[in-house]
Amino acid sequence: MLNFRKATKQDASSVAKLMMLAMDKIVFDFIGEKNDEKGTLFLENLIQQENNQYSYQNTIVVEYDNQIAGCTTFYDGVKLEELRKPVLDILKSSYNQVINPQDETQAGEIYIDTIAVSPDFQGKGIGSKILDYLIEEIAIKQNNVLGLLVDFDNPNAKKLYERKGFKVVGEKMLMNENHEHMQYHPQK
Repeated sequence: MLNFRKATKQDASSVAKLMMLAMDKIVFDFIGEKNDEKGTLFLENLIQQENNQYSYQNTIVVEYDNQIAGCTTFYDGVKLEELRKPVLDILKSSYNQVINPQDETQAGEIYIDTIAVSPDFQGKGIGSKILDYLIEEIAIKQNNVLGLLVDFDNPNAKKLYERKGFKVVGEKMLMNENHEHMQYHPQK
């Protein structure tokens, strides 16, 4: 039985480890080195704080048999600049990294930043259930467009998104890697 709930500050360690599964390359680019432990700590710090892209406030935890099996982080695309600022500030002050990432989202969509499933729970359809949850709660009930980026090197993820009703609407660069930009539009 899956349980979806808002993340708390206490979930930061578990959520950070899951997020690293989904975005380790980007985190390594952010912090300037390929180090899983430092990358996880970077995310954990941000998850515990409020008002940033990776905050617990923007995260839903998925539990399977009372264990954290996955998570998803999403936010209103119009808020990207204000939510990104604390991330860039920490990168500059704590990692001596000054980066100018491209905008992965924009006004008019709720952006799904990450979907991650623990290796212990993969193959149980949890990623698909997370998408179903987001479509139901954000797109259908709130009548919002959902957006996400999919790596060209991940055709299986793209197929899943297409099965769920997402369509390619363009391409976007993120940390100098090109991605397909996909959106789900609720039926009028």
